[in-house]
Amino acid sequence: MSEPLRRYLTDLVAVAREVLGEELCGVYAAGSVGLAAYQPGRSDVDVALVCAGALDRAVARELVARLRHEVLPCPARGLELVVYRREVAASGTPEPGFEVELNTGAEMDFRVSCGPAERPAADGLFWYGLDRSILHQSGQALLGPPAADVFADLARDDLHQLIVAALRWWLDRPVPPGDVPAPGAEDAVLGACRSWLRLHRGVWLPKMAAGRRLLAGGGPLVDAATIDLVEQSIAARTGGTPPIGSRARAFQRRVLADLTATPPA
Repeated sequence: MSEPLRRYLTDLVAVAREVLGEELCGVYAAGSVGLAAYQPGRSDVDVALVCAGALDRAVARELVARLRHEVLPCPARGLELVVYRREVAASGTPEPGFEVELNTGAEMDFRVSCGPAERPAADGLFWYGLDRSILHQSGQALLGPPAADVFADLARDDLHQLIVAALRWWLDRPVPPGDVPAPGAEDAVLGACRSWLRLHRGVWLPKMAAGRRLLAGGGPLVDAATIDLVEQSIAARTGGTPPIGSRARAFQRRVLADLTATPPA
C-alpha cells in the first residue's frame, strides 16, 4: 500500500470515529485494496463501514460532508464508501441493505444514496451482496474485528443469481460500433473471468489474477481467441490497447451461457 493511500485511510477512519462514535463497529478496505491489487492512477478506494444500528439522516449528512473529496482529498480516482448495519453485514442476504453510499473523487461523479430506494435500479443493485462476499473472503480490517467475522458470505444460489445479474448488466453497457478498441472492455472481460472462477473454483481473485488463472486452468472457455482476448485485457490494465467491444461481448456471452446453462453445484 502506498504511503498516500495509507495516510488517506488513516484519516478516513479518524473521521468515521469522530462522526459515528460508539456506533462505529468497524472499517474495512474492500475491492482492489482488500484483494491486494490496488493500481495507483486506475483503482478506486472501496471502503465499508459497519455501524451498530440504523444511521440517523443528520449523522449520515455529516459523514458525507466530511468525507467528500473536496474536504478529504482521495489520492485515487475516487472513493466508493458504503455503510452497513452490523446485522446486515452478518446476514448473508443478497439484498443491498446499505444505509449510505458515497461516491466522490477527482475522476468520479459525486453521488450519495441513503438506502437502496434512492439508488437508480439501472445502476444495479447486485453490487452490494457481491462486495460483502468479497469482504468476507478478503476484506482488510482498518478498525474492528476481522472482516470474515463481520461479513457473512452468500448462499451459493444467491451468489449465482447476483453474478448472473452482474454479467447481464455489463452486457447492456454500450460499446463503440465497429472494430475499434473499447475503453473499459478489459474490465468487463476480466470481471467475467473472475465471476466464472468464483462459481467454479470458489475464490474471489483480482481481475488480472483471475484472467491468468482462467488461462492457466484451461477448461471449456479457453481457446486461442480467449487466450488472445484475456492477454490483451490484462495488458490494457497497465496501459495497453483495450480489446474490441464486440470481441469482449462475445466472451461475456459465453461466460453467461456457461453459468446459466448448468449452474455450478
